[in-house]
Amino acid sequence: MKEDIQKLLDHKPTSSFLVAIDSDGCAFDTMELKQKECFTPNTIKYWNLQAISKYAREACEFVNLYSKWRGANRFPALIKVFDLLSDWDKVKARKVQIPYTPNLRKWIETETKLGNPALEAYCKEHPEQEDMQITLQWSKAVNKTVEDIVKGGLPPFPYVEECLQKCQGNADIMVCSQTPTEALVREWQEQDLAKYVFVICGQEIGTKAEHIKFASENRYEKNHILMIGDAYGDLKAARANNALFFPINPGHEEESWQRLYEEGLDRFFNGTYEGEYEASLIKEFDKYLPETPPWKR
Repeated sequence: MKEDIQKLLDHKPTSSFLVAIDSDGCAFDTMELKQKECFTPNTIKYWNLQAISKYAREACEFVNLYSKWRGANRFPALIKVFDLLSDWDKVKARKVQIPYTPNLRKWIETETKLGNPALEAYCKEHPEQEDMQITLQWSKAVNKTVEDIVKGGLPPFPYVEECLQKCQGNADIMVCSQTPTEALVREWQEQDLAKYVFVICGQEIGTKAEHIKFASENRYEKNHILMIGDAYGDLKAARANNALFFPINPGHEEESWQRLYEEGLDRFFNGTYEGEYEASLIKEFDKYLPETPPWKR
């Protein structure tokens, strides 16, 4: 993926504004389908969580859909699921062994391109590390299930294309996601939206913060960069680059995109977005993504 990173580094602005957009759960209503039908069943299967499937499912959905970890890369999210299960009294009562993943934890801490290509290369060098081999099997199975189930083209949320059209000519637009790049390209092309963006960045190219940095450093004013996302990871990616953030509120995506179209983009382009307006949006966003799981409240 060095070529993709170089493409970002070589990017020459055609506008003074940059808009970065997350994909799953943000531009496309694919997150619930992918998590509930693809990720969670494979997590239960490959990590032998059948005896606590009820709790595993709840933990997976909380982490990946209904908490501050929503939208996180699949590998750290998996570790968070295991940690929550390890600390859950009802799971402890079942005396089920939660997966032991020391090598995966170390790999996550040291590897920035958390995707299957880097994982495959690592597994070839360390065939004796069982937790890493299972992680690779699980991740490949997730991708295969996504390919099998998420097909036929799921349309974007209402007002997504209208926002892209409104940005066109005013801003350079990029996709900034932790989904595998191949799936992103397929989904954006199926809906004829790829024509609006100059690059589609997935997990193999690095973190979302790196995507924005590679594409923007020394080329845009910080308050001329806007990250649009539905998760705290998107907010963190924006802040890591001193950029602005527009939240797509989980469960209220249509209203969020309509607000972006009707007022948010105008404020961004006319210089009245930063400050009180952005702060009010983020305050509202915070309410939708708790840190404490429901079984602990």
